[in-house]
Amino acid sequence: MLSLREKLKAAGQTPKQPDKPRPEDCLIKAFSVPGERLLLPEEIGGDSLSLMLGGEWQDIRREDICFLDTETTGLSHGAGTVAFLVGVGCFDEKGFTVRQYLMRDYDEEIFLLKHVSDEMNKRKVLCTFNGATFDLPLLEARFTMHRLRDQMPVKPHVDLLPASRRVWKLRLQRCSLTALEEAVLGLERVDDLPGALVPERYFSFLKTKDFALLKDVLDHNGQDIVSLAYILDRLIRLHDQPLAYARAPEDLFSIGRVYEKRGNGEKARMCYRAADRGTVSVLARGRIAESYRKAGEWDQAAQTLEQMVKDRQGGVGPLIALAKIQEHKKRDIPAAIEYTRRAILLSANSENADMQALQRRYARLMQKARRQ
Repeated sequence: MLSLREKLKAAGQTPKQPDKPRPEDCLIKAFSVPGERLLLPEEIGGDSLSLMLGGEWQDIRREDICFLDTETTGLSHGAGTVAFLVGVGCFDEKGFTVRQYLMRDYDEEIFLLKHVSDEMNKRKVLCTFNGATFDLPLLEARFTMHRLRDQMPVKPHVDLLPASRRVWKLRLQRCSLTALEEAVLGLERVDDLPGALVPERYFSFLKTKDFALLKDVLDHNGQDIVSLAYILDRLIRLHDQPLAYARAPEDLFSIGRVYEKRGNGEKARMCYRAADRGTVSVLARGRIAESYRKAGEWDQAAQTLEQMVKDRQGGVGPLIALAKIQEHKKRDIPAAIEYTRRAILLSANSENADMQALQRRYARLMQKARRQ
């Protein structure tokens, strides 16, 4: 007598295999950092955020901020790139709690996305490092792929990368998160997994299901989240009290540029004067003169430029600026001629000076003097 399997096989059919068990959730891990270790003020002024980021900001409490960082299967925004791990950090009664949502396979991604949506909806402000360019567009694409576009929260966004570059790029050149940890926070990661190796680790995990492969990835992501809070704290304090917290004249000069860009010339000059030493002295004095010029304070601008000429700083630039002030604001043509003549003499041994432009200026001023 034929068995059921044999009868089905004879009929050209195979028995239906049981459905693969569906996951009930993604993997969730959490840890807390004592609040006293993170010095971020309990309340952050809207004026500080507006200065640091531009735009109009209201006061926020640190509990209102959701710090977010992703680990992905690649660096592109293509359809095949997935955020397989999303870390979220928030201040709470325990201090600073980091929750990490990991998809152990692709069918857990939808659970990860829903958890991230819930976390973001609990807070008023999102804080990332390069999130505007990378993390958020990627997450938005994944929400869309799962038809969850309406569940992707839209929050005021504090992206620390542009703000960090404005303050520290002049001194550090590189403003990666690890570079800032070492140079600004004084932290050094031990046995940290390089970010470039993260996708490879995850793909190896998918093949082997050896969870030990992901321990370094989770540690790396957790450190990134904690560092976001430290970096935000440093940036807030630097913008509020630059003279107290800036470690180098380059940083003071950069904060001065931020103040100047936001229209606060007085505080900008305060920073420039404090930065007037070492390799940025020429830059600082040049910005002081330019700030006075924009404010229409011609005597102060001329005084700063004269000091630069006396100290042989800036090449022919200060002389040309002085000639323009004398011609157009002071109406002192002989003085403008003298500054231009000195610029021509100084330019004789300079390959970068535009001698023809100086000679044209000199000739024009001489004609003006004759007419007068």
